[in-house]
Amino acid sequence: MKNKLFLSVLAFMLFANFSFAQEIKSTRISLSTKNNKNRISLIVDTVPPDVKFTHPHLSRGFTVMTTNPNTELIGLITDRTGVKFFKINGIPVKFDKEGAFAHMLRLEEGDQTITVEAMDNTGHYMKEQFTIEHKPKIKKVIEEDLIVTTGKYYALIIGVNEYPDLSINSLDKPIRDAQNLYDVLVANYTFYKEDMLFLKNPTRSEIIEALDKYADLVQPDDNFLLFYAGHGYWDEQASTGYWLPSDCKQSSKANWFGNSTLKDYLKEVNSMHTLLIADACFSGGIFKTRSAFNDAPASINLLYELPSRKAMTSGTMTEVPDESAFIKYLVKRLKQNTKKYLSSEQLFSSFREVVIDDSDVVPQYGKIKNVGDDGGDFIFIKK
Repeated sequence: MKNKLFLSVLAFMLFANFSFAQEIKSTRISLSTKNNKNRISLIVDTVPPDVKFTHPHLSRGFTVMTTNPNTELIGLITDRTGVKFFKINGIPVKFDKEGAFAHMLRLEEGDQTITVEAMDNTGHYMKEQFTIEHKPKIKKVIEEDLIVTTGKYYALIIGVNEYPDLSINSLDKPIRDAQNLYDVLVANYTFYKEDMLFLKNPTRSEIIEALDKYADLVQPDDNFLLFYAGHGYWDEQASTGYWLPSDCKQSSKANWFGNSTLKDYLKEVNSMHTLLIADACFSGGIFKTRSAFNDAPASINLLYELPSRKAMTSGTMTEVPDESAFIKYLVKRLKQNTKKYLSSEQLFSSFREVVIDDSDVVPQYGKIKNVGDDGGDFIFIKK
């Protein structure tokens, strides 16, 4: 009888003092009598509820962009002891017995801070903040005859699969991805084969010769698209990135193609609009700053009138896989597009989130600093 009373008192004291070990996620405590005949195991939960958002995919320190002012937050809240309350921006949120919830938000234009609070049945409290950026769609309808004259659309498409240097791994997909982009541009948009050049496994000198050609050929009213898929490298000590042409060697940078050289050519190609699309490791290094989005003018005409030097890349300063979700969805959106005029920012926004959900990379978009961007944008025009 005394043993049973002692165990009851001790168990009550343990449950009344859960907060003594917040840093421990769960603790298993064993109690036994003097003769070890009776043993009781207690699991003490010391963590607050866990909230995960599945749509949109909110995470701390990362801004999710949406064009919809009415955004539904969908996710799951769980806690082993049960959830006492759950709030988003101070408003109680209902959830089912499995913890699934859906909560509608009305967003203003610009960055929105989303505050999430929850407490479990043992008093453990959590509070986290997330950021959503609302950028309204361009509402103005652009008549087809408003853009009266446009220059030619030139494109240099580069894919590198093969690296003779045995210390550099060859790839399987870049040329295939480059071909897919080439095909959709020719079939659906105002790109013509005579104005395009497709380099497969080029050397550094072949890339230089092609850029020299376009620097002489492209006129101030023209548009220039440059695409690269292949290996990339980031030199941490020099704080610069490189593309790796097929003739490069790991032991020497003589045939590496650096970001500084690339930017020089983006200045030399005197186009109205230049768009760089890069699907390579560490391709985010082309940006002086890596802001995901820039403020856009309100109409396609204004975007076209102002010179631009924009880039979209498959990742930030990280490695990217050979099987590219970035190119897969970029080509898919270009095929599915029904608009006569599509800006590069609209294109990027249409597939950015799905690439993040389908891979471990975070695509980037923005202007390339110090090469002549005046706030315009590259406009894809359907045939």
